[in-house]
Amino acid sequence: MIYQPSENRYSNMIYRRCGKSGINLPAISLGLWHNFGGVDVFEDFRKIIWKAFDAGITHFDLANNYGPPPGSAEENFGRILKMDFKSHRDELIISTKAGWDMWPGPYGDFGSRKYLIASLDQSLKRMQLDYVDIFYSHRPDPFTPLQETMGTLAQTVNTGKALYTGISSYEAERTQQAFEILKSYNTPCLIHQPKYSMFERWVEDGLMDVLGNNGIGCIAFSPLAQGLLTDKYLNGIPEGSRAAKASGFLKKEEVTRERIEKAKKLNEIAKYRNQSLAQMAIAWLLKDERVTSVLVGASSVEQLADNLKSLTNIKFQDSELNLIDGILRK
Repeated sequence: MIYQPSENRYSNMIYRRCGKSGINLPAISLGLWHNFGGVDVFEDFRKIIWKAFDAGITHFDLANNYGPPPGSAEENFGRILKMDFKSHRDELIISTKAGWDMWPGPYGDFGSRKYLIASLDQSLKRMQLDYVDIFYSHRPDPFTPLQETMGTLAQTVNTGKALYTGISSYEAERTQQAFEILKSYNTPCLIHQPKYSMFERWVEDGLMDVLGNNGIGCIAFSPLAQGLLTDKYLNGIPEGSRAAKASGFLKKEEVTRERIEKAKKLNEIAKYRNQSLAQMAIAWLLKDERVTSVLVGASSVEQLADNLKSLTNIKFQDSELNLIDGILRK
């Protein structure tokens, strides 16, 4: 099949400034953590990427170990870029990350210069790219000096292998330190990618202030709490769902009665807003202007289209926010 991008692809997407930078990101970005690996159906996820770009999603987020198997999401994305987006590379923001276990031995994990440089070189080969737009340190490393990790991120920019740097899952104090080190290399930290949802609000205890004060963008991952903030688990754990799988990222014990009851109450507010629970959960993150983008995954074109409908209603009344906060803090 030959893909022809929609001529109206930029008509309806909301774009937000990423901190104090020249980059605007779509309010919804597409993550390739799940559903784009070697075990998945190529033509199915190819159509998801088509749908994303047609809707104005310009940012595609990967990591070295996305799959399964690890690396296969980057390989598949590289094939799609070559087949469908060769003449549109300059319209895209492509990010990748390194920091989790990728290959055997002591040099395939965490944040050493050895690992980060080797991993980025491998990622570029898999995606058949000369550079990525954003290269992240995927997680803090308690063993490697922060100066080494941040200095390596700056090096990737200086060598042209990445245009911008980012960090993921760093707490507030370490984020401030990382920002200052990168600034000393004249390579500002563009963006932070934290896990953030209605059910996971640790970023509100200082991190969002650090990002706002330093002009760092924020892109939230797992906005639907692995499906808990959808209608999927309102009546328990359905067969075939993530929580029902022994190898899934959502553990059965995380689907607690307390969370289900909260989701049911939140779902009533979503109905009042003429939204699904998932749509309201995405919109709720975007209420904070410091949140540049929300990173969603998708297993189908229909699921992505449903998530995109969040953008038709991202304003909340104070009364709605108070009700939501009351439910979440019980």
